[in-house]
Amino acid sequence: MQNRTQTRATALKQEVDSSRLTQVFLAGLVGVATLFTAQALHAQSGDTIIQSHGYNEYGTLKYPADFAHLDYVNPDAPIGGEVSISADGTFDNMNPFATLSGSPGAMASIMYERIMTGTDDEVGSEYCLLCKTVEYPQDQSWVIFHLRDDVTFSDGTPMTAHDVIYTHELLREQATPSYRAGIVALVESYEAIDDYTVKFTFAADAPEKGRVSQMGGQIVMSKAWFEETGARLDEARMETGPGTGEYMVGTIDPGRQLIYVRNPDYWGEDVPINVGRGNYDSIRIEYFADTSAAFEAFKAGEFTFRRENSSLNWATAYDFPALEQGWVTRTTLDDGTLPAATGFVFNLRREKFQDRNVRRALGLMYNFTWTNENLQYGLFQQRESFWENDRLKAAGLPEGRELEMLETVREHLPAEIFTQEALLPHVSGERALDRNNLRQALILMEAAGYTSGDDGLLRDANGNTLDVEFLETRQSFDRIINPYVENLQRLGVNITYNRVDPSQYQARTQENDFDMMFSYYVNGLVEGRGITQKFGCEDKDDVFNPAGYCSQAFDELAEFVTAAEDYDEMAAAVRAIDRIMRYEYYIVPVWYLGKNWVAAYDMYEHPENLPEFGLGYLDYWWINQDKAEALAAAGAFQ
Repeated sequence: MQNRTQTRATALKQEVDSSRLTQVFLAGLVGVATLFTAQALHAQSGDTIIQSHGYNEYGTLKYPADFAHLDYVNPDAPIGGEVSISADGTFDNMNPFATLSGSPGAMASIMYERIMTGTDDEVGSEYCLLCKTVEYPQDQSWVIFHLRDDVTFSDGTPMTAHDVIYTHELLREQATPSYRAGIVALVESYEAIDDYTVKFTFAADAPEKGRVSQMGGQIVMSKAWFEETGARLDEARMETGPGTGEYMVGTIDPGRQLIYVRNPDYWGEDVPINVGRGNYDSIRIEYFADTSAAFEAFKAGEFTFRRENSSLNWATAYDFPALEQGWVTRTTLDDGTLPAATGFVFNLRREKFQDRNVRRALGLMYNFTWTNENLQYGLFQQRESFWENDRLKAAGLPEGRELEMLETVREHLPAEIFTQEALLPHVSGERALDRNNLRQALILMEAAGYTSGDDGLLRDANGNTLDVEFLETRQSFDRIINPYVENLQRLGVNITYNRVDPSQYQARTQENDFDMMFSYYVNGLVEGRGITQKFGCEDKDDVFNPAGYCSQAFDELAEFVTAAEDYDEMAAAVRAIDRIMRYEYYIVPVWYLGKNWVAAYDMYEHPENLPEFGLGYLDYWWINQDKAEALAAAGAFQ
């Protein structure tokens, strides 16, 4: 192990969730909202040309062009050792873009870097990584990236502007349908001006905001490798092309284990934004059938770092020998990131869920209070907003700029949007079945045309029962979902709880073949063009929109988001959207933690000043080698 003041790194911010990781990654390509300050230059044409080391759509960059390292890293962090984590389910390919034809391995995009990269202590700022500077006019009609001339792929070949353009063409032709449609509509033309300069010219009718940030978020892959192998971006395969990132694929045991290893010749070891980051020699991911099996393996020392997501485990199961011997520590750390909008999702593509009264009635049967206190040990908070953060969360009655925006789509909205406060989750009692909510739900079902029969089942005017399948794959969720299913049965819903294996679950959810399921939307503290991919009518069947939500009001309000000139304007538009979607009630809001539960073998260390928007355990933590060797000598690991 070696100490250093300048480390080799690449941003490794992906969570280990093989079924959704790649979807989130691709969503970032479409909608990453990045921001930046700049130095203004005056071009001969009279237009103001901005050239900078970073980008901030609405505000200023925190870090100047000559910064030495990010404030929250340890520039002297040692390099070495292996971080080992777990993933549930399985994987059958290593192409992170083949989301519709296989199950990509966790972190399968780790070897690819983006032209620009973000930080964990700013809302949306992006800094040049593969570029030296970025240049664009005030109207963002085009953008030029001045690339670094020292970037190499892991096979030793240089990265040039031709690789950037080739990757862009691949994404236009072979990425997910929603991405292809979005990028073709955005970029009118593109060219490699020379070997280290690329230019993207945007369509005149494309929204101005988000143009630069979208292209800065593009990854870069090797043109030579794709041409030599004939590989496609949309095909499942185990072979991976070389990337420019610090880590590359080491060993693959399909469905069981993945190991990523450091590229010993990584080009970016001295780049300031990398200093103090990427401190492991290898990242090992162990796959398990379910979370229970993974937890048992963690207790036995088969892997060494665990982000706990089970309140049952956190409250009751941390009494095993490794912890009692001091080998394992557990810590609760702050989490300032925006929680995912989790909940029980209705598939709006189904006719049975078209009536909001039905959705509200079924939602009333979920008892957060009882679930949290009796099954989750009172550890969670109830989610209210799609953006559970004071910056973007709708509250009270609409007013100010938010109200002005809502007025523009009044014809598409119910009067309650303007006369009632933003919808909050229903209140439930301390018993599993809240009878007051049951009565309210029956009234709503009657308004939707359903009445209770002698057998207790709800039937419509044609005598049809309300048949609902709740689809799930995790056994650990049984204890949470079963009480909800029982309450729905008490209401009179003919509901089936169907827990399937991970491969079947992925296939069915990709094909939108479900009635209800536990799922989520990933939103950001800054929203841009990508908001339409998650909620827009054009992409209502996309994997990023599990409910298939579609609203004319949303589509029009989204234009305020993409055209916003400052953060306050964007935030007002998001609050208006949040208010509408909460009213529509197409996802029953459940819980969020707002903390990080971390259990790890006592060899990991991190900077004292962890940033607000990231835990960073795969990014800027490191291993104390002396502690690691002591644990190994004591027999802590398998």
